[in-house]
Amino acid sequence: QVTLVESGGGLVQAGGSLRLSCAASGRTFSTYAMGWFRQAPGKEREFVTAISWSGTVRTYGDSVKGRFTISRDNAKNTVYLQMNSLKPEDTAVYYCVVGRDTRAYAATYDYWGQGTQVTVSS
Repeated sequence: QVTLVESGGGLVQAGGSLRLSCAASGRTFSTYAMGWFRQAPGKEREFVTAISWSGTVRTYGDSVKGRFTISRDNAKNTVYLQMNSLKPEDTAVYYCVVGRDTRAYAATYDYWGQGTQVTVSS
């Protein structure tokens, strides 16, 4: 019922920045949270961040707190992830998600995008 399309991934040097975008389309019947998970090769999916419908609640994983910032534009059904001070360990496929709240659990989120690759070189 909801399709998510990520964009903005790419290759960046350590210390650099990237901005990811995720546009949601399709049928939504209520307000919803949006966020991001990531998965590096050989590792489990990791919660990155999420934001409530109003934007008043924002949660971040410990590994990205202070470096990444999530925001949303409800008029455009779009969520953004500004990533600064990138590190090689940030290299992963980043997945946009839509769900019921901003908890750091994958089961909270009902819809997942295809993912966009972020690669940070040393």
